[in-house]
Amino acid sequence: MNRLPIVAALLLLALPLPGQESGPPLARPALSPLDVFELEVADDPRISPDGRSIVYVRRSFDLETDRSRGHLWIIDVESGRHRPLLREGTGSSPRWSPDSGRVAFLREGQIWMKHLDGAREEMPITRVRDGAGSPVWSPSGDRIAFLMTVPAKSRGWKSIPQPPEGASWAEAATVIDRLVYRRDGAGYVEGGHRHLFIVPSEGGTARQLTEGDFDHAGPPSWGADGRRIYISANRDEDWEYASDESEVWEVEVEGGAMRAITDHAGPDGSPQVSPDGRWLSIIGNDASRLGHRQGELTVIELATGRRRLLTGGFDRGIGRAVWSGDSRGIFVQYDDRGRSCIGWVALPDGEAESPEVELRVRGIGGTSLGRPYSGGAFSVAGDGTIAHTMGRHDRPADVAILTSGGDAPRLLTKLNEDLLGERTLGAIREITVPSPHDGLPIQAWLVFPPDFDSRGSYPLILEIHGGPFANYGPRFSAEVQLFAAAGNIVLYVNPRGSTSYGADFANEIHHAYPGHDYDDLIGCVDAVISEGYVDTDHLFVTGGSGGGVLTAWIVGKTDRFRAAVVAKPVIHWASFVLTADFSNYFAKYWFPGPPWEHPEQYWARSPLSLVGNVSTPTMLLTGEEDYRTPMSETEQYYQALKLRKVETAMVRIPGAGHGIAARPSNLIRKVAYILAWFERHSDAP
Repeated sequence: MNRLPIVAALLLLALPLPGQESGPPLARPALSPLDVFELEVADDPRISPDGRSIVYVRRSFDLETDRSRGHLWIIDVESGRHRPLLREGTGSSPRWSPDSGRVAFLREGQIWMKHLDGAREEMPITRVRDGAGSPVWSPSGDRIAFLMTVPAKSRGWKSIPQPPEGASWAEAATVIDRLVYRRDGAGYVEGGHRHLFIVPSEGGTARQLTEGDFDHAGPPSWGADGRRIYISANRDEDWEYASDESEVWEVEVEGGAMRAITDHAGPDGSPQVSPDGRWLSIIGNDASRLGHRQGELTVIELATGRRRLLTGGFDRGIGRAVWSGDSRGIFVQYDDRGRSCIGWVALPDGEAESPEVELRVRGIGGTSLGRPYSGGAFSVAGDGTIAHTMGRHDRPADVAILTSGGDAPRLLTKLNEDLLGERTLGAIREITVPSPHDGLPIQAWLVFPPDFDSRGSYPLILEIHGGPFANYGPRFSAEVQLFAAAGNIVLYVNPRGSTSYGADFANEIHHAYPGHDYDDLIGCVDAVISEGYVDTDHLFVTGGSGGGVLTAWIVGKTDRFRAAVVAKPVIHWASFVLTADFSNYFAKYWFPGPPWEHPEQYWARSPLSLVGNVSTPTMLLTGEEDYRTPMSETEQYYQALKLRKVETAMVRIPGAGHGIAARPSNLIRKVAYILAWFERHSDAP
């Protein structure tokens, strides 16, 4: 029996993964851990208004610094010629000027400018404190609006004694008085609020347009005449306690006068003015206490204030909206059955019924390398040509275009062909299984080892997505491919509660999570076992965040899995709600009220309530700076398992937040520790 010590897991960074060398030799090698550093992803493709060029962010990974890098590349649409946009340095958020002659972009907290005629080097046009974001050009191209955090005025603690000059006292205390005082990935929140600014597009002094102790959300949108800017904000007195309430505000560029455009219970955000200046599109939903509310597209006639819901008959959540150049309709992004899509909504005449959402592009995901989550990005030229990301299960996102009236996208880049064209990846197959609980159709995907033979018998890893309001799909996933390269069949599932199947499917778990997700997941496992190529003595289960919740729930209800890895979980809902970074949201929408009002429900839905049943060897894995599902959740489950003498280990990832895979070495370590734990509890040859 091979019992690989956990402390040796990092050897897997340089050695073949367990099982990778078994079976007949492959014509091309399988994906290996260090290959992760060679992967590239295309993101945020921006087509010029004249439709001739595309600038996009080409993300790669640096082996020495262990960081993601974003470089800007430009593509000539007609010829396909492809080159770096900048002479040196990184960049993000490229945005074309209205005349297609300049590109504004972000670098190190400032807005920079690149002139396409080559007459001038790229140069910063802001010199602000730090953190300029969401840049948007004015219609005339002479100004850029952006958002930036403004430090709050000190409230002062004059009675606190200060050290004498030259004295060496202990570090000063930190005083916290905000409801949301830390955010995952950002750390402890410094006092301040996000405000709207404008700056001349050739550089100069940035001017602040909004004031007050309120946060403003972007990106902003200019009115057609350049005299007004539209932005989303909650400017109510108790804004901290209304986590998803907001209105759209009109801000006068000269003077900064503000007025609310909407007065609607629920969030109104993502304002976009139509090119003709007549309409304002927003994405939001009606106020409700449901755990999941889908984004809906609404337009407002600016002259009259008339509001019209465009996607009322479309049972999918709208994530982003972009007007067509002729203002006759809107391109929208949404997820459908595990695939990220672009659709078209025509602006109807009069009081006609809600228009249909016409599918234009399917499969724009692939921007998340770790696990097969939804994602993708797009932009639209004046003639209706769409530049978008395009991903597949065997390739991360590339850049593609769909011309106006075209039938199929044209791929413009093949960023990973040099690497993945020389690797044998695991094949993928989609299945749909009726839930044993109520027959609800559950969609899932299988990824097979590169040397898979249906006559063989393979370990199976059930890998569970987080959220829980999220979805997996047939998208490239380095983690899943590495699991498969180690000789495992990998099963990932969209159980009830997942998005992309409509509001009712998502809200099957409203005030009931985790619940019948267990039946959905186990039903899919049993369906795969019935096909005859799974070694039922070697079933493993893992998942992160919401998937960590469900993994801990599963081992509390069954002992059929040989080992489990619970990553960044919620273990006790009461302690989670009172320590997570968005406690006001979770207590309000995921439960009928706070823990002290509903202690029985919080306990009944907590994996800790089932810990007395656990006998499965269970590892825990969490980032030490995770403020979404804090380390204290992991620690209490570890202590409970130890007290019960269940075999366990706790892996703490230094410096990592909830997104453990943000650094490529942590993605590799995560996979290595999971495989090491499963290998340790395997007696397969």
